[in-house]
Amino acid sequence: MSIFCDISGVVVDALSLVLPRTCIACGRTLLEAESCMCIACRYNMPTTNFAKQKSNPIKRLFENVMPIESAAALFWFVGGSEWQRIIHNFKYYNRWFFAQKMGEWLGEELRDSGNFEDIDLIIPIPLHFRKRLLRGYNQSEQLAIGVGRKMGVECNFRAIKRCRYNDSQTSKSNSERWENVDNIFEVRDSSKLRGRHILLVDDVLTTGATIGSCAHAIFDACGGDVRISVASLAVSRRIKDGW
Repeated sequence: MSIFCDISGVVVDALSLVLPRTCIACGRTLLEAESCMCIACRYNMPTTNFAKQKSNPIKRLFENVMPIESAAALFWFVGGSEWQRIIHNFKYYNRWFFAQKMGEWLGEELRDSGNFEDIDLIIPIPLHFRKRLLRGYNQSEQLAIGVGRKMGVECNFRAIKRCRYNDSQTSKSNSERWENVDNIFEVRDSSKLRGRHILLVDDVLTTGATIGSCAHAIFDACGGDVRISVASLAVSRRIKDGW
């Protein structure tokens, strides 16, 4: 993983030299000292500070359904805002290198928080192969690369398989979202996961259904002999109110 991360980091730096240097959030031309995001947007970003809180709304969301060690998200997802534009830039416009840069920021938050110190494996939420072929990459993998680079932790992109294609979660209710992702993940080799503390990484956490389904698949395959933490780049504000 470390060699791959080093190579991908060089590629990202090279791309930044030839592509227009604009802020991923507001689109303003970046100053020479700025990278990926302008200083104003970085300062004004609605960060959650969840990484520093052992108990927070994401952790409490999962407490009644599964044992989660720690949980965090970098910022609040605000529909129609520049913060939504960050996600759309790397999710739908082929700017995967932005996901790595944002993953590095998330990784720094997790590393410095003191609540994610013993993570020893990072697993991004996998895409179904059909969706991956259409998009050309998995944005959660790119996030995980950035997270792993800053935390110094190995990433595994093949541990979990998305074995069933499911409809988009966007227009579904809470209960429909959980039903839509039921039993869609499969662990390829549980022996590589048993006894480890795994960090599951995704781009946006709305209800927790997708990450929850993946975590359940891992718990079941490992017979409970595994510890899981979760991290997403953004989280819905509705998590604040417990839905």
